[in-house]
Amino acid sequence: MEEKMTDQYSDKKMKLFALNSNQPLAQKIADTVGLELGKSSVRRFSDGEIQINIDESVRGSEVFIVQSTSAPVNDNLMELLIMIDALRRASANSINLVIPYYGYARQDRKSRSREPITAKLVANMIQKAGADRVLALDLHAAQIQGFFDLPVDHLMGAPLLADYFLNQHLDENTVVVSPDHGGVPRARRLAEFLKAPIAIIDKRRPKANVAEVMNIIGDVKGKRAIIIDDMIDTAGTITLAAQALKDAGATEVYASCTHPVLSGPAIDRIANSAIKQLVVTDSINLPQEKMIDKMVQVSVGPLIGEAIKRIYEDEPVSPLFQTRFQSKKK
Repeated sequence: MEEKMTDQYSDKKMKLFALNSNQPLAQKIADTVGLELGKSSVRRFSDGEIQINIDESVRGSEVFIVQSTSAPVNDNLMELLIMIDALRRASANSINLVIPYYGYARQDRKSRSREPITAKLVANMIQKAGADRVLALDLHAAQIQGFFDLPVDHLMGAPLLADYFLNQHLDENTVVVSPDHGGVPRARRLAEFLKAPIAIIDKRRPKANVAEVMNIIGDVKGKRAIIIDDMIDTAGTITLAAQALKDAGATEVYASCTHPVLSGPAIDRIANSAIKQLVVTDSINLPQEKMIDKMVQVSVGPLIGEAIKRIYEDEPVSPLFQTRFQSKKK
């Protein structure tokens, strides 16, 4: 079947390139599409400047670039911008960005005076460099789609996470938990797949330098709790939430997210927390030392690969928001 897909696309002008941020995911995407990754190289001058060479013709091609702007975020972002410029100057017909993790997404509004809106700045740079389309996965804030004046296809990780929980028969006597009020829509989507109720963690800080008090809105006593978030960074909130759920009577606590940033003390916090299992995707390439026993990784490669094929064939991407990647209950 893969050979047939390769033949299908080899006669056309579709090309798929991967930069340095997540080569393993890029290969999974290429396998799903039925393409070999394009030939390119990323080198550095002695002063650290990035040099990119495209080692095959892209004239008139519909090009897709896979690059998560994860840590080191500035290096990965510059790689992406330079690659866009190189493709534009090499006469690519269209330049489509596949950004499984969009860095700087948390700076999406002004919450204090004199703050930048860096998510918008990054969108401006991507457009100015010459991109034609963006394919993203679980943006931190949905309104970031509006920061671009070009088509943005926004995929969701919830169906993939639901697929895992259903395959493991973890949907019975379960409650889906949002770690804050802003994550309620995301929790509701997962709850719909699992046919489960939701609960919300209400965080309050009585005064400065006083630990947060976590109140739980909803019934978790005697139930399996599944926390879902778009990303986990230092894991402070998620581990405190897990303990609060256990204290409120939850029998066991699972945590899940699309983007495992996992910086600083995150791994130690998760390893020593009340979380029984952490389910993440491979939108960010994790080093082996971060792959602890509590962690399970599901791949977004097939989802993104299917989305790329649909975009190339001018077919709707919306069916991927449904239960295509959700296993049916037996």
